[in-house]
Amino acid sequence: MTDATLTKTIFINAAPERVWTYLVEPDKLARWFHESDKMLDAGQDYALLRENKDKPDPKMCWGRVIVSEPPHRLVYTFTHAFLGGHETEVAWQLEEAFGGTKLTLVHSGFEAFAGDVFDMLTSHDKGWDQHFTRLRVVAS
Repeated sequence: MTDATLTKTIFINAAPERVWTYLVEPDKLARWFHESDKMLDAGQDYALLRENKDKPDPKMCWGRVIVSEPPHRLVYTFTHAFLGGHETEVAWQLEEAFGGTKLTLVHSGFEAFAGDVFDMLTSHDKGWDQHFTRLRVVAS
């Protein structure tokens, strides 16, 4: 069986401390991903909000922060409506690299999804690529 985990690595021309802020601060998350209802801190539930907050449910994605080790490691559960509440896990690793940051994302837990796993993997793969393009620009 093929592993149903996405692993992506990008390099950002900024220190890990700066890149970290774009992973955890609501206003900075909004610049490349989705605004959060609060700072992403260990042990806290969070919601990433839709751009149009007038909808009946302003939550786009949600979960719980499991690990926060600034500025090196962040892990949280992650779900949204298309996952039908099925929780996946997003893990970020930040490493100093040649004056910038090597940022690695591991998004796992798709294999237990009750729907089309391949469709979920390709959809998230494409989505993370789009978000990473914006993150590189705003965090550098």
